[in-house]
Amino acid sequence: MSSATHLAEPRRFPLAAMLVLATIAFTAITTELLPSGLLPQISAGLNVSEPVAGYLAAAYAAVIVVTVIPVARLLGKVPRKTLLVSLVLTFALSNVLVGIAPNFSAAMGARLVGGLAHGLLWTTMAPFVARVVPADKVGKALAIVFSGNSLGMAIGAPVGTALGALLGWRASFIFLAGFGLLLTGLALWLLPKVHRITDAARPSMRKAIAQPGVKSVAIAWPLLVLAHFALFTYIAPFIREVGLPDYAISLSLTVLGGAGLIGIWIAGITVDSRPRRSLLITTAAIAVAMLLLPLGGSIPVAMVLMAVWGAGIGAIGIFNQSAILRAGREYKEAANGLTVLTIQLGITVGALYGSAALVLAGPLMVPVAAAVPVVVALVITFAGRKHAYPAGPKERRASEPELKESVLTH
Repeated sequence: MSSATHLAEPRRFPLAAMLVLATIAFTAITTELLPSGLLPQISAGLNVSEPVAGYLAAAYAAVIVVTVIPVARLLGKVPRKTLLVSLVLTFALSNVLVGIAPNFSAAMGARLVGGLAHGLLWTTMAPFVARVVPADKVGKALAIVFSGNSLGMAIGAPVGTALGALLGWRASFIFLAGFGLLLTGLALWLLPKVHRITDAARPSMRKAIAQPGVKSVAIAWPLLVLAHFALFTYIAPFIREVGLPDYAISLSLTVLGGAGLIGIWIAGITVDSRPRRSLLITTAAIAVAMLLLPLGGSIPVAMVLMAVWGAGIGAIGIFNQSAILRAGREYKEAANGLTVLTIQLGITVGALYGSAALVLAGPLMVPVAAAVPVVVALVITFAGRKHAYPAGPKERRASEPELKESVLTH
């Protein structure tokens, strides 16, 4: 039996530690998304085209896909607190190197360092939380910690974009690096120590993939993420092309993030009772919003459509997280790990897909191109009624009277 199993059950809820972890998540998401809002400035500052500058986002996700499993195993014996603190420090290093990068190659190398830290963070965070809170409070703790994701989109990326507009894009990354140094100190002070958590056995991933429904969720969810990042990465050139002022770039990031929080709240209410119907409606709403965006030539119309898009993206994470855990059954942890990889692959391909749409069809057609994988995900969700996306309790009860009536009439 591993030493981790001998840990005493935590006696009280470590709120301060959870807030630190939420801030770490906030910093990670802000680091990941910041280039999207500053794409025109980075492009000009590093003397590359905007599609090429977008590779800073694609490479960040690509390095996660390639390194997350082998590096996690390599560092498996490192104490979890030490690893988390080191990852925050690595984010700070990555951002300061981007801020002082003399050319695009140097900036790309710095972003690869950040992507390496990002992948390790998400494989470490949830198991760490489960070890430092009482068993009946894990859900509450994860809700606090992962709220940092949406706040990073709603506040971190827009503030960084606004700061870049005022002081230059380099200042945004250097400021974020300084914030990371401060956060490193807080993590050292407030995060508790825990024993190493043993990794899952190798065969579990293979068995998880073999579970009915896992492959469907592991494809449909990343397709939605792919669509989101295809448009999100190139939101700045799209907004300029549609004729909106530059301040609409940071405003759109705020709307997307704020609406994402609302979407998470709505999903939390419906995920246990009406998961299938809610996900189908949400996915369809995202597709419609993206298809209509090129027609949104005014700020109110564009922001309403972006609010629908943002709320949908916030909600689909909750619905699909529940779906993959349910489909994975006794191999749910490995199934969840599979989605970490496929989602990061979706982010990588999404940025490249958006770049191709930008070059071949122009900024105005990027939302239309992004809607295509959303429609594919909608078809997969619709087809996955039995194993991947089954009806919830209230959906099943609602269909029972209809079924009885059908039987009586025949």
